[in-house]
Amino acid sequence: MSTLSYYTEEGLKKLKDELHSLKTKGRSDMAKQIAEARDKGDLSENAEYDAAKDAQGLLEMKISKLENLVANARLADTSNMDTSIINVLSKAKLKNKKNNAIVEYMFVAEEEADLKTGKISVKSPIGKGLMGKKVGDVAIIEVPAGKIELEVLEVHF
Repeated sequence: MSTLSYYTEEGLKKLKDELHSLKTKGRSDMAKQIAEARDKGDLSENAEYDAAKDAQGLLEMKISKLENLVANARLADTSNMDTSIINVLSKAKLKNKKNNAIVEYMFVAEEEADLKTGKISVKSPIGKGLMGKKVGDVAIIEVPAGKIELEVLEVHF
């Protein structure tokens, strides 16, 4: 059983584009590799053929996983969300209480997470620890490096 995940318009489009590419170009390229390997002779001792068939299995697994993600993906509608608390697609300015560093994150679905662009997964320890928090709240979050204290300075969409 899969749970629904909420995406930005850009994130959902990226998922659908990748799925389309794998189903069309990916499958076509894989069929060519298998045909080329098959043309090289005895299949019982053909490592290239075995490798191509294994790669085909991995491709089909990836397609199946993406189909499941897309089937359970929803475009997040921020118009009726409580903007005073951190939620999926919220942006929050946070202060690390230990070193006073200020960071800003957007809370997104796991597949959209990208720390370089400030997008953090709602399923990450920090994401889970901050969901539902509002301005002024302090969250103590267990991360691999120990515990961090983050104060919520701003929340917006």
